[in-house]
Amino acid sequence: MLETVFSTRTMEFMPQLAEPAARLHLLVVDADAAVRSACAEIAASLGYAVESTGDLGQARSLLRGHTADILLVNLPAGSNEGLELVAEVKLLYPETAVIAMTATSSVNTAVEAMRCGASDYLTKPFAMDELSTVLDRAASSHATDTATRQLRERLRLSEGLGSMIGRSPEMEKIYRILSKVAQSTHPVLILGESGTGKELVARTIHAYGPNAQKPFLPVDCGSLAPTLIESELFGYVRGAFTGANRSKDGLLVSAEGGTIFLDEIGELSLDLQAKLLRALQEKEVRPVGATHRVPIKARIVAATNRDLAAMVEKGSFRKDLFYRLNVVNLRLPALRDRREDIPLLAAHFLDRISKEHNRKFVLSDEALRTMMRHDWPGNVRELEHAIERATALSSGPVLHLGDLPTQLQQRGLEARHAASAAGEVAAEAGAPEIKTLADLEREAILGAIRTLNGDKLQAAKLLGIGKTTLYRKLKEYGIADPLQDE
Repeated sequence: MLETVFSTRTMEFMPQLAEPAARLHLLVVDADAAVRSACAEIAASLGYAVESTGDLGQARSLLRGHTADILLVNLPAGSNEGLELVAEVKLLYPETAVIAMTATSSVNTAVEAMRCGASDYLTKPFAMDELSTVLDRAASSHATDTATRQLRERLRLSEGLGSMIGRSPEMEKIYRILSKVAQSTHPVLILGESGTGKELVARTIHAYGPNAQKPFLPVDCGSLAPTLIESELFGYVRGAFTGANRSKDGLLVSAEGGTIFLDEIGELSLDLQAKLLRALQEKEVRPVGATHRVPIKARIVAATNRDLAAMVEKGSFRKDLFYRLNVVNLRLPALRDRREDIPLLAAHFLDRISKEHNRKFVLSDEALRTMMRHDWPGNVRELEHAIERATALSSGPVLHLGDLPTQLQQRGLEARHAASAAGEVAAEAGAPEIKTLADLEREAILGAIRTLNGDKLQAAKLLGIGKTTLYRKLKEYGIADPLQDE
């Protein structure tokens, strides 16, 4: 019986009993009773809880009753029923890992199975150790994807502080400080790289403070000319300069007990630094062109991505103003230092975009894993833009690696290549050589184009994929001309 399934070169090999974590459930679907029985026997010896059937209708019933962790399904030649089951399973039970079996070695069959959602592939007859390796790989992938999905859901349901998102230890520390700082009116200095959410933190401090009903007034010190910043902060009187047709109160006055957020405070000129320091010390300002002073009552929250302490040493930032602003210091962590918050942040942005477009979006497991590996030099702002781009380019509700920005796609491809290299090392150590689905897909696409003498549109048609998908794949491979590049 086993000879109908397994190659004779490993008939003497019998796998040792294993102990898969949580005893995964395997469903074997094959009309050939001998094949079905042999696969079930080997899987059971590896510690899997196995069910098997030769009927596709019964397979669907078994899946509805208790979804299998792994589906091992045969793809009979000349029929699409097996592929239809694969597609149906990945649609209804995306957490189920699917391994396709076939008696043909056609690469197109492997590509088609992969397009329908299969994660691995076996060609009959296969060795017992090949089946064992593929099952172990599916079990490992299932465990990783399940853990990622559970983490994503747990973090999605978790609460941050106000509009702030994150449950990492670094963010928990920020929350503890904010809950105390918000109740006072002391100045706060927020430090952190661009894109870490400094203004969001400032707004949270204001929202949870005693004067939350008062105005929150942001000033971008890096984008306004010094004269405009002075007018904005201190106000001016009629006739103070050309165009001043009426008097106007400055933000420090109009805040009326609210919060002034001085973003990029490190960009202020030394002259303005001196005027701001005097206003904070004396709690009054002199509007531009005026001879009188006006009392002020406002909380100051400042932020910068620059090293103010170093600027003080160089003389480009006033030491007395630095100490006046630095009563409470908050340093926001970079996104690369709180990677466990990435799934929660991604879910937050996807939920917002889904509501805006009345269309549900979700990240594929590979896309999320790639996001977790990326260093995000632009921090949360870069993550938000990456997800917005992916939703704009995606052809469906699932955002794949190819929908992400180029630098993330490259990171994902590097991970694929690393996994492939690891497989080659394992093969050299005695493990059977099994090509990844990504490699099979690449061979199918390039082979089709070369066979058709470079006709990409006809190749896409024969492969059953869109021309946009084909061009995107070629870009991922870094191949401009398949007839010349290897």
